[in-house]
Amino acid sequence: MNPHPDPRYSRQMLLPGFGEDGQRRLRQARVLLIGLGGLGSPIAMYLAAAGVGELRLADFDAVDLSNLHRQIVHDSTTVGRPKVDSAMTRLAALNPEVALVPLKGSATAARLPELIADVDLVIDACDNFATRFAINAACMSAGIPLVSGAAIGTEGQVSAFSARPGGPCYQCLYPREVGEEEGCAVRGVLGPVVGIIGATQATEAIKILTGIGEPLFGRLLLIDALRMQWRSLTLPPDPDCPVCGGHG
Repeated sequence: MNPHPDPRYSRQMLLPGFGEDGQRRLRQARVLLIGLGGLGSPIAMYLAAAGVGELRLADFDAVDLSNLHRQIVHDSTTVGRPKVDSAMTRLAALNPEVALVPLKGSATAARLPELIADVDLVIDACDNFATRFAINAACMSAGIPLVSGAAIGTEGQVSAFSARPGGPCYQCLYPREVGEEEGCAVRGVLGPVVGIIGATQATEAIKILTGIGEPLFGRLLLIDALRMQWRSLTLPPDPDCPVCGGHG
């Protein structure tokens, strides 16, 4: 007899500490994913495949041909379509059991409290500091865990923030006055690198939602893909941070 009535999730349910309880937690979870580009593509696909109950998809952009070497949730047939619509088509085909909620438009500071209302986790897969700062502030204010990632060229980084007292936030890592980074249209990007970072973010999300393992809370993970070297750095809270203030 098959011990797992739903073969779709049977392999992850075999994992020690995961089981039926972990799958139940995923099924009950509501996740907001901001950005459906190079990072958001693998995140969305892995979370949908894993059986997250509700996946809220936020993006303002449309699919461009130059996206397709790295934004694997989209394809040639969806060029010109809103990324939210393109992703929903692919994700619904991948797993029709997941509730997909489209959220078009920019994730502005004014709009974020509405976007993150009653979610269990936020994943930042955007490509600019202004939005990342706004997402971080909204998550810290609401006490919602955040998984953050970034990649450019052949390098990338991932961290997670618990939004609990005593832990750091994204602005502890970068000061508000940081200069705007150059995007991949200027510096280029190796497609698999954003895939590695996005898959790592999805892994962190599943760990946080199910309670397995040790999330990247208080740590920053860095990859140099040309040398295929990973570094893990401790990320302490900044007592002078204007967002979390070190949580007192």
